[in-house]
Amino acid sequence: MIMNLGTFVVSAVLAGIVFLIIRGMIKDKKKGKSVLGCGGDCSKCKGCH
Repeated sequence: MIMNLGTFVVSAVLAGIVFLIIRGMIKDKKKGKSVLGCGGDCSKCKGCH
């Protein structure tokens, strides 16, 4: 099956964006950062949850 060029371009851009987001999340996790700010451990932060 031949893929439409527009579909290919949009798919490639979306895949790139997802890749960058996941890579950033992995880097943040390695640095000890978290979406929750305290990593779910309320002893490490103030005003958690």
